[in-house]
Amino acid sequence: MNTGPLALSLAGAAVVAALASAASGLLATRWPRTLSWLAFPLLALCGAAALAAGLLALAGASTTTAILPLGLPWLPWHVRLDPLSGVFLLILGVVLVPVAIYGPGYTRVFRNGRDSLAALGVFSGLFVTGMLGVLLADDAFLFMVAWELMSLASYFLVTFQHEVAEYRRAAFLYLLMAHIAGLAILLAFGVLAARGGSFAFAVMRSHPPDALWASVAFALALLGFGTKAGLLPLHLWLPEAHPAAPSHISALMSAVMLKVAVYGFIRVVFELLGPPQWGWGVTLVLVGAVTAVVGVLFALQQTDLKRLLAYSSVENLGIVFLALGLALIFLGSGHPALAALALMAALYQALNHALLKGLLFLGAGAVLHGAHERNLDRLGGLQRRMPRTGLCFLIGCMGMAALPPLNGFVSEWLTFQAALQAWQLGSGLLRILVPVAAAALALTAALGAAAFVRAYGSAFLGRARTRHVRRAHEVGAGMRLAQALLVAACAAAALLPTTVVGLFASVTRQLTGAGLDQAGSRGWLWLTPIAPNVASYAPVPILLVLALLGGSLVWALRPSRQAPVRRADPWDCGYAPPTPRMQYSAAGFAQPIRRVFAMVYALDEDTDAATATHRLLVRDRLWGWLYAPLGAGLDRVADFARRAQTGHVRRYLSWSLITLLVLLWIIS
Repeated sequence: MNTGPLALSLAGAAVVAALASAASGLLATRWPRTLSWLAFPLLALCGAAALAAGLLALAGASTTTAILPLGLPWLPWHVRLDPLSGVFLLILGVVLVPVAIYGPGYTRVFRNGRDSLAALGVFSGLFVTGMLGVLLADDAFLFMVAWELMSLASYFLVTFQHEVAEYRRAAFLYLLMAHIAGLAILLAFGVLAARGGSFAFAVMRSHPPDALWASVAFALALLGFGTKAGLLPLHLWLPEAHPAAPSHISALMSAVMLKVAVYGFIRVVFELLGPPQWGWGVTLVLVGAVTAVVGVLFALQQTDLKRLLAYSSVENLGIVFLALGLALIFLGSGHPALAALALMAALYQALNHALLKGLLFLGAGAVLHGAHERNLDRLGGLQRRMPRTGLCFLIGCMGMAALPPLNGFVSEWLTFQAALQAWQLGSGLLRILVPVAAAALALTAALGAAAFVRAYGSAFLGRARTRHVRRAHEVGAGMRLAQALLVAACAAAALLPTTVVGLFASVTRQLTGAGLDQAGSRGWLWLTPIAPNVASYAPVPILLVLALLGGSLVWALRPSRQAPVRRADPWDCGYAPPTPRMQYSAAGFAQPIRRVFAMVYALDEDTDAATATHRLLVRDRLWGWLYAPLGAGLDRVADFARRAQTGHVRRYLSWSLITLLVLLWIIS
């Protein structure tokens, strides 16, 4: 049965629901409850339709195209739904449904404020519409229209609380970087369209550029999509913009928008550029490895919970691009089966990051909603006051730490399995480079575990450090349900890896010509990506063993019924009783890492013994090395332009005469 037309119809229904949600948001100016009663339910419907469309596209492994009576008279919009777009529609849908359930409870606090609920509703719907348009576009014109809609709508969401100067600055930086990314992508499409004379992706596929121009288009695509994905050194907008947006929007930006950038890069590089070159893969491996290590190092130093999660997104996108680089190296070296394994690792990592980071950003929003605080050095003891949120956040942290049998472990394990096959490459340089990248990935995994132990321990364990945190309360049922749904999705991705690999196999066949047919050769319980005698992974037995050990430990430590337990304060050697200020702080937890990797950070640290206060500011050195000089140069150019606009007609005529003489000299 051909499910392609039905899948495309469901995707179209998702677009209509997102637009209807945006239109209904206009009513929130007069009736604020419209956001909860109409706009968010329509977004949930949109997410369900996108999820169903993605599953049908993957299960049917079919490609369906259509031409819409929209666009320009000579350039109608082409749409296409294939397994690749199906993966990212699935990611969008599985995150959007919980976000839509979470939204009414989270945005209730804004009803009595000065912030515009209508703007939040309208631009949320347009933001989702733009992402759907990018995933369905089959020509450069529709792709760029949807891309710019996604970028502009998310800009207005970042600056939603525009009265805060810090948020306005973050939004401006985000808009600037988004326009640079859009310009680079537009130029990449221009290079591709020059060969076939058309902006339709079908023509670009049949008329790929030569090797030189393909490399130029690759560089432009990496600049454009890498900027949106947060790759170094173009990542600095991300830790500024994600904390500024409302938490449910931060979840969509980190979990979905960054994956839309990954989708665009895969679409262009693996489909439209023609035969891949292994040199492209080397570039991606280096950029991805550096991005992952630097991202996790900065995540370890953040005391703002949402900023920590934003830097963690930089780290995880680095891992995704590292795996994509491995796929290009294997594909360019004539190993399509290994390329399929690396591409599968990248797609699985994208899915896992979307689920886990969506869960953690919703958890951070719940902490902000219930405790009115997101500074780790002021939190503490929330597990007792917010037990359900704390449990969901703990599961998310364990998944991001890549602990088995959680889903974060599976994708990183697949990436390691792909890297360990470097011995099959013919080039000695590549056989050295890939293990070094794998070592960087191992360092990233270890530091990531430390970062999330620090995050959960500082926020949820110990004692509350401030008075308003001691008064924290659990969030409402809708916000808890949204987190529980993402926990369930994480459990499915963790315990059913062979099912996920089988579902994504049509994408690897589409892009590399090979699948992972041996992955489920030992049944659904065991994942064998290469061969059963090489490596295998079974999460369910691991879970059963851990449950057995945990149950045995609980039984062994149970209190005895015969001997009553006497409870009293421990002997404190005559010292004053401990206070919450004596707890290990988040900054103190990260101090050893800060000392070892001091060259990475620009530190501003000061301790005042008289007042017993410690001030620490960790900045990215790239601000001083790259962004500040560029900003100063742009200021000088703007100042020159200002001086040139004097308002005197004689000076304007002089500039015109000089320009005319220069043009005549060039033409002659």
